[in-house]
Amino acid sequence: MKETYLEALDEFFAAHYSDYIKLAALEGYRRPELLTVDRDGNIGRKDSSFLRLSYQEECAKLMETLKAGLTDTAFSFSFRPRTFREKWHDLFDKNTFAKHLPSILAHSGETTESAGKKLSVLPEAWQGIVKGKYYPEKNTVLALALVCHMRPQDTNALLVLSGFSFDLSSVRDVVVEYLLERELFNPEMRDRCLQEYHIDCLPIAEGA
Repeated sequence: MKETYLEALDEFFAAHYSDYIKLAALEGYRRPELLTVDRDGNIGRKDSSFLRLSYQEECAKLMETLKAGLTDTAFSFSFRPRTFREKWHDLFDKNTFAKHLPSILAHSGETTESAGKKLSVLPEAWQGIVKGKYYPEKNTVLALALVCHMRPQDTNALLVLSGFSFDLSSVRDVVVEYLLERELFNPEMRDRCLQEYHIDCLPIAEGA
């Protein structure tokens, strides 16, 4: 029998995942009619969210088919160097990742030092991120949010400061958003959720 938190994850995923091209390609997926005709003869259109799996009669079966074909394609490096233009801009910008990171980590009772130990990132690379020499990639920000038990609003703030946002067409992003919203930070349960959707690209240190 599947654990309750995994069932809840499947429900959350079915209601939020929005890669409609991938969904429409699933065997057994029935594309719903989005155009409607009102009593007065006017033509209306349903929101595209009606294309999500939660509206499918065979939702559970389609979920299993989707998960069986998943591979993690969200690999990226942990950081990227700043360009000269970005370095010049950051000298005068108060809203940078490096400048806000310590205060946001403090909301979770963490420091840049304690947080870095929970990431599978080279210490020199992490120090480069902390000092503003590098920009973190999205995988690093999401991993940081999970291991530091961040609030969703703090995660969103760090994503924006890094030039990212949650993408509902990304399997990784939807699963991480579920974990953050439900505060599912227990390492065993967190890792089980990530494994369920074949997500292995997040730089989380062993035992963190």
